Amino acid sequence: MTSRRGRGYRYGRWRGGPDPLAPPYDLGNAVDEIGDSVLGGSGVREALRELLRRGTEGRRGLDELRRSVRERLRRARTAGRMDGTLQEVRQLLDKALTAERRELFPDPDDAARLAEAELDALPDDTAGAVRALKDYPWRSDEGRQAYEQIQDLLRREVLDSSFASMKQALENATEQDMQAVKDMVADLSQLIDAHNRGEDTDERFRDFMDKHGQFFPDDPQSIEELIDSLARRAAAQERMMAGLTPDQRAELSELMAQTMSDMGLASEMAHLSDALRQARPDLPWGQRGQVPDGEQALGMGDATSAVAELADLEALSSQLSQGYAGASLADIDEELLERALGRPAVDDLAALRQLERELERQGFLNRSDGKLELSPKAVRRLGATALRRVFATLDATGRGEHDVADAGAAGELTGGSREWRFGDEQPLDVVRTVRNAVLRTAGEPRSEHQRRVRIAVEDFEVVETERRAGAAVALLVDLSYSMALRGTWGAAKSTAMALHSLVTTRFPQDAIQIIGFSSTAQVLRPETLAELSVDTLQGTNLQHGLMLARRFLAHHRDAEPVVLVVTDGEPTAHLEDDGTPFFCWPPMPETIARTVAEVERVARTGATVNVFALDPDPALIHFVHDLTQRAGGRVFQPDAERLGEYVVADYLRTRRGRRAR
Repeated sequence: MTSRRGRGYRYGRWRGGPDPLAPPYDLGNAVDEIGDSVLGGSGVREALRELLRRGTEGRRGLDELRRSVRERLRRARTAGRMDGTLQEVRQLLDKALTAERRELFPDPDDAARLAEAELDALPDDTAGAVRALKDYPWRSDEGRQAYEQIQDLLRREVLDSSFASMKQALENATEQDMQAVKDMVADLSQLIDAHNRGEDTDERFRDFMDKHGQFFPDDPQSIEELIDSLARRAAAQERMMAGLTPDQRAELSELMAQTMSDMGLASEMAHLSDALRQARPDLPWGQRGQVPDGEQALGMGDATSAVAELADLEALSSQLSQGYAGASLADIDEELLERALGRPAVDDLAALRQLERELERQGFLNRSDGKLELSPKAVRRLGATALRRVFATLDATGRGEHDVADAGAAGELTGGSREWRFGDEQPLDVVRTVRNAVLRTAGEPRSEHQRRVRIAVEDFEVVETERRAGAAVALLVDLSYSMALRGTWGAAKSTAMALHSLVTTRFPQDAIQIIGFSSTAQVLRPETLAELSVDTLQGTNLQHGLMLARRFLAHHRDAEPVVLVVTDGEPTAHLEDDGTPFFCWPPMPETIARTVAEVERVARTGATVNVFALDPDPALIHFVHDLTQRAGGRVFQPDAERLGEYVVADYLRTRRGRRAR
């Protein structure tokens, strides 16, 4: 949008970043999935990690991406053998010696016999034989060509193992080409040394690439990219050498050293290797990792590339597993992922990163001191979702609002209105409010173009509603370890959050308190309840829970008292006179007596105590029947899956109040 002088504004396509009018990122399903895991006993961090492992709608998760990487890794392990260069050198050496012996055999001269004796005395190892033949005067043109092929092969393979694609670039290389390589290695060593000293090398890097860019087909865009590529390949070369047998490693090392010396690059390449180690000490230098083991023989360059690919795939698999301390999606290397699985995999990773980022940005997750927690907004969402699932199966007709006729704070509209008073929560009567302002200001002088009506505090009116009697709901939830063992803990938490959501959103005139009890009892906030785990301490202290419920009801004497108990075992703990908890299994008569006495005190407040027994144990059923008879309540034996339905329905039925009865 741009301003046009004197003529308002001109509108066009938004070009300033993300579309500000785009719909918000939908996190509903993600929050629900995290909530289900949390209610089932997982921590928030574990629940988020599980969601990222599964993936989102239409996008692969970390597990599927890792499976694809592991399949690539399996194929890479069978790419070929590491001794291809050594094997090819041996074949060319045998070809050269056979041709030379064939040329010498028909010659009766003593010089031919001496030459044959020299060939017979060659070292048994390939590297020693190649070194001994360096100054040999070949009589056979075929033999000389084969030996020159060995030299050319070694030059290209040795350089290809350090610089990717060098083998093809130096095929049929001239002296001028080899001098260009020497100049490149020298300039590269100086550039990396300057970088390691902390100097500004941006301009030097650009000059280097302008001069030697043909040797780097991957086209690095910065010195960091260049060093990373070279260092990874150098580390892979070491792992490739470590994967050979001791004899193979000794022969190939000698051939490499001899070739480097012949090219005049021995000292420069050693210096370059040290500089790369200094620049990237974090790489697994000198460590023996996995190497390919297939049927096809690979040259040194191809073998180094195969080992580097294996190392990259192993690192990527580890990053995708997120199984190490402090793991995060930021650890996953997009470049490695794209090389391994293509651009769609990077898009899938970006979707997971956006999901994690949006969960915090939209306020569903809070991160404090490295700890990830559900926000109050997320807890409200969990409660609303749990309630929605309950009502999906619950026939909610005939809820009973126990209406009375006097005007009050909530309920159906009566048709009347009155002036607003501080603290009123009734809806505003907009028509009467504006009318009052117009009448009040009718006599005030106005300019010709002034049309505004200013509303003052005394103009406001609110509509009157029928008052409904409130309810005070105490929900007691068993936190004992047996709840987790029986698989009912998640259902109990979900039920508590559904009931809390129902009371706070649909019946705000009601009050609710959630009380958890195990060896002792405690009042639970919804934020605490969502991430709460069962108590590993032994004990089912219903007495203490009822004491807290009675104190809560005492603060809401004008409300309809509702006490709901969810448990899977009879009481096994109580508070002693000095307040210390006492536990015993099987239950002591004193524990039962103190619990029953507390039930009778709750009953004297006018509350009924309804119990939801989650275990068909006869002892539990006998006890809760006796308990509810004393308090005028009822016993329910729901399956864990239907616990929420039972509890919510009972609350809606009970809150009709005394007047309804």
